[in-house]
Amino acid sequence: MSELSLAQLLKSATEKLPDSDSASFDARLLLANVLNVNCSYFYTWPDKIIAPALVERFEQLIVRRQQGEPVAYLIGQQEFWSLMLKVSPATLIPRPETELLVELVLEHVKASQAVGIDLGTGTGAIALALASEQPHWQLLGVDFNQQAVSLAQTNQQQLAINNVEFIQSSWLTKVALSYHHACDFIVSNPPYIDGEDPHLSAGDVRFEPKSALVAAQNGFQDIIDITKQSLNFLKPKGIILFEHGFEQGAGVRKILSNHGFNSIVTLPDLAGHDRVTLGFSA
Repeated sequence: MSELSLAQLLKSATEKLPDSDSASFDARLLLANVLNVNCSYFYTWPDKIIAPALVERFEQLIVRRQQGEPVAYLIGQQEFWSLMLKVSPATLIPRPETELLVELVLEHVKASQAVGIDLGTGTGAIALALASEQPHWQLLGVDFNQQAVSLAQTNQQQLAINNVEFIQSSWLTKVALSYHHACDFIVSNPPYIDGEDPHLSAGDVRFEPKSALVAAQNGFQDIIDITKQSLNFLKPKGIILFEHGFEQGAGVRKILSNHGFNSIVTLPDLAGHDRVTLGFSA
C-alpha cells in the first residue's frame, strides 16, 4: 500500500461517496474519528502521512458509508444542543430539527422548578438538553427499549447531568404515581411514520430501529396513546408537545382537540416544514 497524506485520503474518500450530499464532511468526521483528532487538524497538517493500518480502518468505514450506514453509527456519537451524545443502532440518531422541541419547552414553561417527562427518550437527547439548560427542573426520560435506557444513562453519567432519571416503560404505564397531575410538560418525538412509507427503505433511516419510527393508524397511534395517558399526568394548563411528520399537523391538532387540549398550534422547523404541535391541558 502506497503512502497517503491526509489531503490525498480525504480527496479519495470524498470521491467514493457520490451518493452523500455531505461527502466531504462525512469523510472528515470518519477520518477524525480514526485518528482521534479534531477536524481542524486536517487544515494544519494536510501533508501528514498516515500509517497503513489507520488508512485501512478509515477505508473500511468509507465502504460502510458507501452502503448507506449513518456516520453517527460509524463513529458512535452525535452532537445535539451542543451536547456530545453516544449513539447506537438501538436508538434513533438525534437530529437538528428535534432541537425545536427543546426550544419550545424552554419558551413556554416558565416555572423555576418544573417537572417534565420526555417520552421515547432514545439517547436521552431532549431530556438531557432540557436538564442542562434548567438545573432546577426535574426530568424523567422514558423508553420502551432497555438498551436505549442504558445508553441514555451512560450519556447522563458522561455529561454529569444530575436532575434527570431514565426508566424503561411503555409510554407512561410504569411511571410512578408521584408524577400524576404533577407534570408541567410532556414532550415526545414518538414513532410517527406509516409502515408503508417508501422513505423507510431509503437513506440513513434504513439502519435505524423501525420500532422507533413506525406507528399504526397511518403513523398516529402512538401520538393517540400518549395523548390519552398524559391526561393523568399533566397539571392543569400543562403543555404537551409532539414532533411529527410534515403532513401530520392537522391530524395531531385533531387528536389533541378531541382529548380536551386547547390553544393548540403547529409550528415549522427551520426548513419551513410543519414539525411540532403543542397544546395545553384544561
